[in-house]
Amino acid sequence: MPENIPRPGAPAFPGKPGETTESGRRNALLKAGALQNAILNSANFSIIATDEKGIIQLFNVGAERMLGYRADEVVNRVRPSDMHDPQEVRARAMALSLELDTPIAPGFEALAFKASRGIEDIYELTYICKDGSWFPAIVSITALRDDYGDLIGYLLIGTDNSVRKRVEQQLNEAVDAAEKANRAKTDFISSMSHELRTPLNAILGFAQLVESGTPAPTPTQQRSIGQILKAGWYLLELINEILDLTLIESGKLSLSGEPVSLTEVLAECRAMVEPQAQQRGIGMVFARLESPRYVKADRTRLKQVLINLLFNAIKYNQRGGHVTVECALTLDPPDTVRISVRDTGPGLVPEQLAQLFQPFNRLGQESGAEEGTGIGLVVTQRLVHLMGGQIGASSTPGLGSVFWVEMALTAAPLNAVLDAAPADPPRPDALPGTPLRTLLYVEDNPANLELVEQIIARRTDLGLLGAADASLGIEFARVYQPEVILMDINLPGISGIEALKILRADPATAHIPVIALSANAVPRDIQKGLEAGFFNYLTKPIKVAQLMDALDAALRVAETTSGPATQQEPA
Repeated sequence: MPENIPRPGAPAFPGKPGETTESGRRNALLKAGALQNAILNSANFSIIATDEKGIIQLFNVGAERMLGYRADEVVNRVRPSDMHDPQEVRARAMALSLELDTPIAPGFEALAFKASRGIEDIYELTYICKDGSWFPAIVSITALRDDYGDLIGYLLIGTDNSVRKRVEQQLNEAVDAAEKANRAKTDFISSMSHELRTPLNAILGFAQLVESGTPAPTPTQQRSIGQILKAGWYLLELINEILDLTLIESGKLSLSGEPVSLTEVLAECRAMVEPQAQQRGIGMVFARLESPRYVKADRTRLKQVLINLLFNAIKYNQRGGHVTVECALTLDPPDTVRISVRDTGPGLVPEQLAQLFQPFNRLGQESGAEEGTGIGLVVTQRLVHLMGGQIGASSTPGLGSVFWVEMALTAAPLNAVLDAAPADPPRPDALPGTPLRTLLYVEDNPANLELVEQIIARRTDLGLLGAADASLGIEFARVYQPEVILMDINLPGISGIEALKILRADPATAHIPVIALSANAVPRDIQKGLEAGFFNYLTKPIKVAQLMDALDAALRVAETTSGPATQQEPA
């Protein structure tokens, strides 16, 4: 049945039940008129209608409220674009011209172009009010056509966008502040790492020299030196862990998943913590494993986790107490080993256990004698989870606590029998008649310079030349033509990277391999140095064998590189 023919018995124009056809039509018209008036008189939306030329024909109450003009001031007088930011209108015209490869005149034509082609356009713009103030708005523009499809005008409906823009600005400012704080944290960590590595370089460097010096240390001295080196290298590992904290937080920390011997790791941890336990009168009990066990983990990170738990068990124990380390296989989940660290301290109440892994929460120990930051267990937990393990704790007030870590078991590596590798073999002396080659070391720290001087003194084929700043080092390189240059990065005046650029730009020194030797150990600093053109990038503290290998590689390159014809031996 056609829609315009009423159903039998139905009123010609629908109204309320019981109404006559005429009264229903009248009520419907009144209702439609009321809706129309409510829309046009809405104070929350600006409604502007124009003719086909873009001249304003309708300016509702909302437009008056938002823009400050009375309707009689704009109707038949201006175009909507006259109340917009002219720079935005010109930018829109230029964008359309590029998009369509057609000249578009700025003004209302630029705003109405898409709408005139049947495309409703919604865009952001800035309205300029009668009093000169402005506010951001969201405006939709639609073409109006008559029953024959001819264009008769445009309808613009706008809303004030100030609140959303303000929220966006606040969000952007918060993001910028967070990024700035993150950069500041990274810079601080990098600077702190550098400051810690500089004295540690002297500690570990001279300890290595004493360990391998002549006459050989006595057994007692050797044990003491061994403890210094173990503690020093572990401190270096902790410094590296600090550098990795930002990566842990961002989920970008790179961890290896290799078979790690629990016997070896626990022995190394015991050697590290026993001196502190003895000082506090704490007994240490490490249960022997019935058979070799290997877990899939990152060796350095697993060692950090266990030492942190052991140090806490010692630190928060009672004098004369005990720390017991046990390893046991678990049934759920299978193929898993649980490493437990049990102490005889005061224990924790359930409320404290629930807060164990909260950052900066020291469980009421802030005023105690033991120092701490409250982040150690947080980092430990994240490292364990990153290695695919689980960590937890149980405690009985007055009796002590047990902290445990569960790791997945794995097969032993093929070279397991080679785990206890011998020390690096001594390097043979140079053959008689070998020409003395020159190593230039540019370093402003006297202790570092003296350390390298003593290291190089053990080689009969090298002579060391020192320079306290980059400018002097560049002059020495030009005059003495060393085979290899060791370059610090943080130098007074000219940095090591700037000095490298100068050396590379000079034909007299461009052929000399330059090795960076720096306490800047952040990965981005190392990458920056290698991209700048350093032959190699070594970090402090110095590992003597690593330094020797790097020098040998650079010397081999120097032998195959032709330098200037005239060279002068160092004085």
